[in-house]
Amino acid sequence: MIAITGANGNLGQATIQFLLQKVLPTEIIAIVRNPEKLTNSHIKNVKIRKADYNNQQELEEALKRVTTLLQISTTSTGETGKRQEKNVVLAAKAMGVKRIVYTSSLTPKSNAHFLATHQAMATEEEIRKSGLDYTFLRNSLYMEVIPALIGNAMETKEIRYPSGDGRVSFVSRLDIAEAIANILTGSEHDNQIYEITGDTAYSFTELAQLISIEKKCIKINHTDISEKVFREELISYQIPVDVADLLVSMANGIKSGEFSYVDRALEKLLDRKPLALAEYIKSL
Repeated sequence: MIAITGANGNLGQATIQFLLQKVLPTEIIAIVRNPEKLTNSHIKNVKIRKADYNNQQELEEALKRVTTLLQISTTSTGETGKRQEKNVVLAAKAMGVKRIVYTSSLTPKSNAHFLATHQAMATEEEIRKSGLDYTFLRNSLYMEVIPALIGNAMETKEIRYPSGDGRVSFVSRLDIAEAIANILTGSEHDNQIYEITGDTAYSFTELAQLISIEKKCIKINHTDISEKVFREELISYQIPVDVADLLVSMANGIKSGEFSYVDRALEKLLDRKPLALAEYIKSL
């Protein structure tokens, strides 16, 4: 039995759709906090169990008879996020889960700027301590976040983002979901760590150039605004302070090269070339 936490998120739903090409719906358990929010009809064909990350008893109940768990990182941040993810690991251990596949952060290090990296490192350590078999997918930034990163650049012809010359090896979320489905149903991935990236890393200047080429619009430029201005703009959009902190930390991570690493692991997991950034941009 394969269970997926955060199954109503974009990555969880996409992974389930790929899994349904490999196993019966009765072999898949979608673990969600709010079942009533499930919107994808494919998800409704699988078993659904309710559990809150903050409720150890609910998590244990949801993991009954589960052998393999896909633990998708929580959207909570800081100590709350660490505690929630630890709860999942402890519940998996208590209920006899054999293997955890965890979505982590690219090339984590203790002095990382990106706040979510510290959470991922803590969870990786908890999983190792549990003694369970594991597979870590350390993901670069999704291509699908690009519209949020560039804002209304198509209209203003300007990407305002404090990334400096930092590069990002953007990767397709759908490609990651397909790779996860292959791992969940495969037998050769125990205790493996995969750095999941696109095949090229782009600066935001190069991203702007690529958008200009692929969308055939008037030339778009990248303006490297300051961290202070970026934070002020986020707050002006009424974004909560903790979310603004996370987004600023991501920008600082990009600027310092934390998302620039490129690896061929995804290509091997898919047995094909992953989606190229230019192809994704054409779909915008």
